[in-house]
Amino acid sequence: MLMPRVKKEEQPEKKVRKKMKPIQAVKGMKDILPPEQFIWEHILETSRHMCQDFGFGRIETPIVENTDLFKRGVGQVTDIVEKEMFSFETQGGDKISLRPEGTAGVVRSYIENGMSRWTQPVRLYYDGSMFRYDKPQQGRYREFHHFGAEVIGEDSPAIDAHVIYLAWKIFQKIGIKDISIQINSIGCATCRAKYKKLLTDYYDMKINKLCTDCKRRLEKNPMRLLDCKEEKCMQVAAGAPQIIDNLCPECNGHFKSVLEFLDELEIPYVLNSNLVRGLDYYTRTVFEIWAEGDDNDSRQTALGGGGRYDGLIGLLGGEETPAVGFAFGVERVAEKVMKLNLDLEPKISKDVFLVQLGDLARRKVMKVFDKIIDTDISVGESVGRGSIKSQLRMANKAHAKLALIIGQKEALDNTVIVRDMKSGMQETVIMNEIVKEVRRMLSK
Repeated sequence: MLMPRVKKEEQPEKKVRKKMKPIQAVKGMKDILPPEQFIWEHILETSRHMCQDFGFGRIETPIVENTDLFKRGVGQVTDIVEKEMFSFETQGGDKISLRPEGTAGVVRSYIENGMSRWTQPVRLYYDGSMFRYDKPQQGRYREFHHFGAEVIGEDSPAIDAHVIYLAWKIFQKIGIKDISIQINSIGCATCRAKYKKLLTDYYDMKINKLCTDCKRRLEKNPMRLLDCKEEKCMQVAAGAPQIIDNLCPECNGHFKSVLEFLDELEIPYVLNSNLVRGLDYYTRTVFEIWAEGDDNDSRQTALGGGGRYDGLIGLLGGEETPAVGFAFGVERVAEKVMKLNLDLEPKISKDVFLVQLGDLARRKVMKVFDKIIDTDISVGESVGRGSIKSQLRMANKAHAKLALIIGQKEALDNTVIVRDMKSGMQETVIMNEIVKEVRRMLSK
């Protein structure tokens, strides 16, 4: 006799969760991790303090600006505007862009906020993110950070030298001492017109040796050909006419005075006749800060640069106003600092460090921490660690003067052992009087 088959209770299918692919940072963007942060802080704090010593005030402008600001200010025939801007249209139809550089936004703010009525010159500094859709490479990212300074409202060559001196001093203070100031004058609209004709005639005879971009630039902006980094274009540029030989008397006198001021300040510089900078708004003095290559790289690296831009305020709708400034890329400077192995290890120093053993002691330590954190006493802790020995090592690493130790007995008695980290001497104090006792012991 066949027995009926008993159906097994159907088991629900186990869902196999597919492992998700990790999301990575957008191409050309970079995380700045804690080990790098102290280098960035050193660079930015040094630069900010130096600018403040020179009488500059901090300005912050929006990351997003109207696209026309950069088209009119930076220039239509520049790599930034033609190929590198992150531009988009809002739901309301406004054409806006992530800022590719800082000067245009500062000038827009100068005009919009009536800074021309302030005591002149107006000295401003800034730092923040910039964006360019460029091919990512070492030291250059699609989101990068600039530190910059601008002096608006003064045309004296002394101000040009003053700004160059500020830039030079910042790098000296940061610790990058082996630098050179590359400097040139690109004249004003008057003397540039004659020079552009000479330059165009020269390049017309060499057009077959130029890269595609330079062939296109030749018609609208021939001076940009001097700035091309293509090897074959650099060879052609080496024989080009020099603008320094074609300056009008006013521009020649201005540049001569700038160099005399630099000589007086004993700032070393190199006359570079091919230096024009990549933005259309520059006039007269232009300069770059070059760092010498290390043992593995004999090339010189441009860490930053700047110059005079006397026509930009008028071009953007303000009254004709002279101005000069500079900026540097924080990423490139940070990489240079790391290569130099400067002694910039973060110096953490705490007045007291809290040490505990056991759950009840951990709760009591949190209470002591709450008492101290609102005072002027600096405090450190490592409540996640269970070993007193490892916590005392942390206290030593933090250069703590005192260790406040709470074990099981102290937690029950509402007391704290205060250990002098230098002498090893200890005493027990009542928990409610810990702030008063710590102050007394720190004052010895």
